[in-house]
Amino acid sequence: MIMEEEIFRKSPPELKKAPNLQDYELMYGNFSQDFMEKELDYWEGKVNAAYNAIDRHAAGWRKNKIALHWAGERETADFTFLDLKEESDRFANLLVKCGVRKGDRVFIFLPRVPELYISFIGILKTGAIAGTMFSAFGPSAIKDRLKDSGAKCLITNSELKKRVDSVMGELPELKTVIVTDSVHSGDGVVSYSEAEKMPASYEIARMEPDDYAFMLYTSGTTGKPKGVMHCHKAVIHEHITAKWVLDIQDDDVYWCTADPGWVTGIAYEILGTWSNGATSVIYEGRFDPEKWYSIIEKYKVNVWYTAPTAIRMLMQAGDAYKKCNIGSLRHLCSVGEPLNPEAIRWGLKAFGLPFHDNWWQTETGGILIANYPVLDIKLGSMGKPFPGVTAAIVDDEGRILPQGAEGNLAIKPGWPSMMKAIWNNLPKYNEYFRNGWYISGDRARVDKDGYFWFIGRADDVIKTAGERVGPFEVESALIEHRAIAEAGVIGKPDALRGEIIKAFVKLRPGFSPSAELESEIKDYIKVKLAGHAYPREIAFVDSLPKTRSGKIMRRVLKARELGLPVGDLSTLEEY
Repeated sequence: MIMEEEIFRKSPPELKKAPNLQDYELMYGNFSQDFMEKELDYWEGKVNAAYNAIDRHAAGWRKNKIALHWAGERETADFTFLDLKEESDRFANLLVKCGVRKGDRVFIFLPRVPELYISFIGILKTGAIAGTMFSAFGPSAIKDRLKDSGAKCLITNSELKKRVDSVMGELPELKTVIVTDSVHSGDGVVSYSEAEKMPASYEIARMEPDDYAFMLYTSGTTGKPKGVMHCHKAVIHEHITAKWVLDIQDDDVYWCTADPGWVTGIAYEILGTWSNGATSVIYEGRFDPEKWYSIIEKYKVNVWYTAPTAIRMLMQAGDAYKKCNIGSLRHLCSVGEPLNPEAIRWGLKAFGLPFHDNWWQTETGGILIANYPVLDIKLGSMGKPFPGVTAAIVDDEGRILPQGAEGNLAIKPGWPSMMKAIWNNLPKYNEYFRNGWYISGDRARVDKDGYFWFIGRADDVIKTAGERVGPFEVESALIEHRAIAEAGVIGKPDALRGEIIKAFVKLRPGFSPSAELESEIKDYIKVKLAGHAYPREIAFVDSLPKTRSGKIMRRVLKARELGLPVGDLSTLEEY
């Protein structure tokens, strides 16, 4: 059933400032890739995303402009574009001294501290491939990513290094660990402070546009996380979408709340936004409504990009926003999961501004469908395709479906930030494409005005608080617990987080369900896998629905949990 549309009209646009993209329909109809190419700097066809994000500004009038306002828990720091250029040059020189070469995988395992951003830029300058990991990851998640990628070097701190040390014996290719808060070097460990001794200049690697720049691991339903590869030319799409969707302008202060362990934190906290010369705010600490509002007030944030879960948590905090002067805000955006209409209404009430939802994925590398400052918002809609992007709703054979029909959300391949590969897994990469379309794995519909509407996932991937969690990975961790014989995991709808993880577990002989055991299992997964990947609900069961081949039927678990029809049970082993 399609609900009646609620539209926030912008005719005439009630905007605090004229947007960068002033006529969507005209630009969509006349867009060409050549237009984007002119936005960036090249060396006779060669390119480097780090140069476009930082160095070209450091060589011009923006060199003394603040690129980064960093706010830690107890301290703050500011960095100009020239500061970031010189610091990342020093770090690039350190990497080379450590033996890092073009194509090597270099991973970052840090909280949102300045060293994370400096080292990411430095890695790209060398031609190596940067990988990022959430600081909440436990040993199992760390090992999977570092082992699969064959990472040669890792940047971390002394506290997080303890988790790495517990799996170091299973990572023979990891030769160097650079520790940000250590002053000692030796036995494969290098102090980050060694970079201070390096020259503040570096000859940036001139890369082919399709050379790999960074990789991110995304969760699937039937196996370990897969390494999604992005190339240097991805910065082209990230740049122009930051300009037209996030509407970043030269005198703006911009705050993206995402962690660079997530693709948003790379595309729109490092590359695309700094490529536009933005002054960015980065906050290291945990979510806290009053702290967030105080950051907006202190740094006079104009453009704010956050996640639906954070917006819902701010809504729960009531009138906390009234304690700070947040009148600097002029444009609000949201990403990570569908944004419900109530959150948009609340934005209008609290800030006098609507949140603009947009849609994209780790695999797409940048925004593909969006709500724009210049267009009306249909509350609950993902918006319209970005200029140069062809989107459609197709059936399982790749045939375009009529307006209003539910189907697979598909994109014509070829946009600049499209993933180039799945690391060492060509068959998996090929699964994303069907009859000339990139099949996103999302179900959606498109209306008569060209607005797209998200319906749900076509697979079992769980989106909790904006993070993708693969049920297989959680199930694999669960059955390593001493008490658990079998486990099945689903995403359960949740008003605050979008979905929560619910686990159905069958215990081994000798163990009985209890509140204490449930708490122990949750803590076990938090430590082993990640702080966001633990089951918030656990059901102890005598058996799990499985196929005759032994595959757990998550759709049956989900249907039973939600009181929905279970569908065809012909493959159940007890059928």
